[in-house]
Amino acid sequence: MRPRRTSLHALVGAYVLDAIPDRDRAEFERHLLTCDQCRDDVRGLREAGALLASAVAVEPRPELRGATLHAAGLIRQLPPVVGGEPTRRSWRRRLWSAGVARAWLAPVAVTIAVVFAVTAVALGLHVAAMQRRLAATDRRDSAISEILGAHDAVALTAAVTTGGTATVVMSHQQGALVLTASGLRALPGYRAYEVWLAGPTGITSAGMLPPDRHGMSGPMVVGRLGQGDVLEVTVEPVGGSPQPTSAPIVRLVLTT
Repeated sequence: MRPRRTSLHALVGAYVLDAIPDRDRAEFERHLLTCDQCRDDVRGLREAGALLASAVAVEPRPELRGATLHAAGLIRQLPPVVGGEPTRRSWRRRLWSAGVARAWLAPVAVTIAVVFAVTAVALGLHVAAMQRRLAATDRRDSAISEILGAHDAVALTAAVTTGGTATVVMSHQQGALVLTASGLRALPGYRAYEVWLAGPTGITSAGMLPPDRHGMSGPMVVGRLGQGDVLEVTVEPVGGSPQPTSAPIVRLVLTT
């Protein structure tokens, strides 16, 4: 049996760097639901990571191609003469080799310049995508913190008919809730769990429940709660459905 960690607080740095196993990640994310200090630490470290990512973003300079070609023209093509003066034939051979080398080097230099430019653009796109993911994660963590810290926050739990448990922490003041589920039945790759809000005006999709990670699905933030809403979870195609196609496996009436 694996020994239990003495303190989940020590996992903050490793969690932000995505350097912990999935099982520990799931346990730490459960811990985040109830630990304000760890949520603040995670948010601060992610902000620092975003600033570091911005520092490496590179936009290729327009003059890069011209500068590369100019540098290629200044590179010495002939090796130094060793062992006496070169003969006329050797000079011709070397001049011919130099011409061939210059003719070969020019397209290579252009290729190098293009590779540099493409690499810089790709790096910039990667950094931008990482910043967007960090921003989305930060918004989610901030929303979770506000919901859990609301003075009217209440917890609701219900059994899932196909196995497992769904837990909701809800705040009418924030008009939102945090949903987690544990022990859900594994689904085939083409099916997934979809979350719905059913109210007086109809039923709307709240999104797909995040995939199970070592026994835990979520946390998922669901907003725009209305009076009399009911939260439901159904099994749908992996891309989601505009309306439920199966009976709900859990229903939670969002009233206090």
